[in-house]
This record gives sequence, C-alpha cells and structure tokens, in this order.
Amino acid sequence: MSSPGVDGDPKPPCLPRNGLVKLPGQPNGLGAASITKGTPAAKNRPCQPPPPPTLPPPSLAAPLPRAALAGGLCPPAGLPLGGPASAPVPGPPVERPPLATDEKILNGLFWYFSACEKCVLAQVCKAWRRVLYQPKFWAGLTPVLHAKELYNVLPGGEKEFVNLQGFAARGFEGFCLVGVSDLDICEFIDNYALSKKGVKAMSLKRSTITDAGLEVMLEQMQGVVRLELSGCNDFTEAGLWSSLSARITSLSVSDCINVADDAIAAISQLLPNLAELSLQAYHVTDTALAYFTARQGHSTHTLRLLSCWEITNHGVVNVVHSLPNLTALSLSGCSKVTDDGVELVAENLRKLRSLDLSWCPRITDMALEYVACDLHRLEELVLDRCVRITDTGLSYLSTMSSLRSLYLRWCCQVWPSPPASEDWGVGDLGKALAQPPPRLSPAAGCPLLTTTGLSGLVQLQELEELELTNCPGATPELFKYFSQHLPGCLVIE
Repeated sequence: MSSPGVDGDPKPPCLPRNGLVKLPGQPNGLGAASITKGTPAAKNRPCQPPPPPTLPPPSLAAPLPRAALAGGLCPPAGLPLGGPASAPVPGPPVERPPLATDEKILNGLFWYFSACEKCVLAQVCKAWRRVLYQPKFWAGLTPVLHAKELYNVLPGGEKEFVNLQGFAARGFEGFCLVGVSDLDICEFIDNYALSKKGVKAMSLKRSTITDAGLEVMLEQMQGVVRLELSGCNDFTEAGLWSSLSARITSLSVSDCINVADDAIAAISQLLPNLAELSLQAYHVTDTALAYFTARQGHSTHTLRLLSCWEITNHGVVNVVHSLPNLTALSLSGCSKVTDDGVELVAENLRKLRSLDLSWCPRITDMALEYVACDLHRLEELVLDRCVRITDTGLSYLSTMSSLRSLYLRWCCQVWPSPPASEDWGVGDLGKALAQPPPRLSPAAGCPLLTTTGLSGLVQLQELEELELTNCPGATPELFKYFSQHLPGCLVIE
C-alpha cells in the first residue's frame, strides 16, 4: 500500500532520492531493474551487465529489442533508452554548392542583367557560363558578326572559321552578318549546324552578296522566314526573282542601288504570305505599288515606304486599294505626298494603329483633320519634320481618345505663343491626351515653344519620356519643375 501524501493524495509507490527510478516487478520473474537518468555510481545499477570487450559506437549499434526492455533488461551503457529506433542519430550533413555556383540561385539572378552584362558574366567561370548559355536568357536578341570576326588567323597565316558552338547553345534564331561575301555565307552555312533549320531570320548589311550567293543562302537555309538586305549593291532584281521563297513573311530592303519597280513585282508575285514589307528605294515609282494584289491584301499588315521620293498620291491610291487590312503604314520621306494622299489613307485604312508622316514637307494641318475624323483606332502618330504643322492641327488631334504616342520633333511652327495669351496649343493637347495619356511626346527642335507653354505638359501625368533638345524654352528652372511634377518621366535635355 502507498502512504498518503501531504494533501491526502496517494504517494507514488517509488519516489527516488538519488536519481533512480524503480520499476515494479515483472510477471516474468526477472525481478526489478533501475535505469539511471544521469551518471550514477555502478552500485546503483545492479542489473547492468558487464560491457562487452568491444562495443561498437552508439551510432552503429543495433537497436535493442523492446521485449528485452519489457523484461527488465537494461540497454548497454551509453545507449539511450529505446535505441536508435526512438532517437535516430542524423547522418553526415548534405553538402550544398556555394552560393556563387548554385544554379538555382543563378537562374534567378541573371535575369536582372542586360545582354552586354551577360556576355561579360559568362566569362567568369564554367558554372556561370553553363547557366547563362540557356536560350531563355537570349530570346529576342540577334548577334551581329562582322566579316573579320568569322575567322581566326593560324600561325601559318591561314584562316580558320570560328567555332560557333556557343551561339548554338544559346539558341539564337537570327543573325546579322556585316560586310560578308558569297564565300563567307557559304562558310557560315557549313560551320553552323543549326543554319539550315534553326535560323529563322537573316540580316545582311553592307555586304557584297551577289545573285548567286543570295540564291544559295535561301535555298540552303530552309528555316529563314524573315530577311533583311541593307546596303547590298551587288545583287540585282534578277536575284530576287530567282531566290525569294513563299515561306518568307517579313522582308526589308533598304539602300540597295539595284532595287526598282521590277523588284516590287518579284516581291508581290513570289511572296503570297508577306506580312511585313519595309522598302527604302529612291527609284521606286507609283507603278511599283500597282503590283500588289488581293493575295497580299489578306496577309500584309505592315508597309513601310521610307524615302521613296518618286511616290505620289497616285501610289497611295494603289496602296489603299490593294492592302486594305494595313494596321501600320509609314510614308516617311515620301516628299511628294500631300494632304490629299493622307485623306485617301484616312478614308480607306480604318484599321490603322500606327501612321508615320515624318519628313513629308507638304503635309499641313488639313491632313491632321482627316486623321482625327476617320482614324479612330490610331494609337501612334509620327509628325517629325512636318514643318507646316501648327497648333491648329494639334487642336484637331485633341479629339482622338485612342492616341497614345505622338512625335513632334523639329516641327518649327508647333505651339506658337499668341499675343497676350499663353501657349494654348500645349495646354489643349495635354488635357485631351491625359486620358489615355501618351507614352512619348518628343518636342525636340520646336523653337517657338516657351517655358510657359512647356510647363503645361505636367498635365500628362502618365508621360514616360519627353525630349526637349534644341528648345529655347527649356530652361533649368523648367527641368526642376518637371522633376517635381513629373517624377516618373524621363526628360531628355
């Protein structure tokens, strides 16, 4: 029987005083046993068997059967109660790579660097290069290779084509070759394994490629769907007839002296899936634009006619009738186009979202009235160097709720200061474009803009960039005023 406690509660049958716990007798007749909590003397452990001559470390000892403990047996000295089954001993720690070479961390870190910085970082070590040489870090970029960079000079003076495995690992879909010849292009095709199927865009600039080289390139590189030829004066219109493939959807030809009307005929007949055409040719006339048919009318959405000096309003008539689905049109540098040509565009190309009329000296405020009345989807309008545009034309544009980007560089008559009045052109346009706000409103080279007129641009709170080069009204005080009231806008002085 147990003796009563202080408060009358039964006292436990065994209350140790020396750190011992007394276990009740077991029915198997092995008698009582005591297990120490600390490190008592040996006399307090009568049931402790003598240790074996060689006892393995506790971490390697086999777990003691629970039946032995239930029968009153004690574990070997130094082994915790229950053995490793109840208190497992952790193994050696798993080694992690240093943070500087941890690929998981590097994959997230390298997104914060520019393309030029990635090129430098890839030279730090092999681990960084292995992470950086993944296509995801180079998407949308085009490497530019000059002719002299395509070869290594050997000790004997011979040339060896460079190793392009690094470009293949990064998965570039396009290349720009500068100053190359037919032989260089053939070497590129032979030494770059992905050239025949993996390259989708090719750009040749200031190169001496001939009709034969152009034909070989487009025949061998079956994956090319975007082609750019700039400053290549050795191929002719016959080369376009013999090499252009129906798979090409984007074509840009600029500053190629042999390109004239017959080249446009080849483009219109051989490229039924053409979506984008950019053409800069001084000898192209209105006749060339008549070659476009309904085949391109369904697929072509972008047409850029850059510095085509011979194109007049008659050529514009051919464009609007043949390509009614255009969403982007540039007549930049087409100096013979007048307000009547812009009226044709506004009445027939209602899907336009971008219109470039820069460097068209015959465009006046009347053209802007046509634009504002009919082009309700227009988001971008470029009027650089339209010297006859005034604030009256801008008042027409103030009714366009969809206009988000407006370019007015070197419009010398924009926003004059009326007598006894402030620059109402800026204020009126700013209020109109505040919802939705324009993303870019360059006003460089507008000499009649005053400080008071420019300060009205603070109404465009969502303005992201403002160019004020060569504007007499752009004073240091004005720049300080913009920094306070347009903190999110980049002001170019």
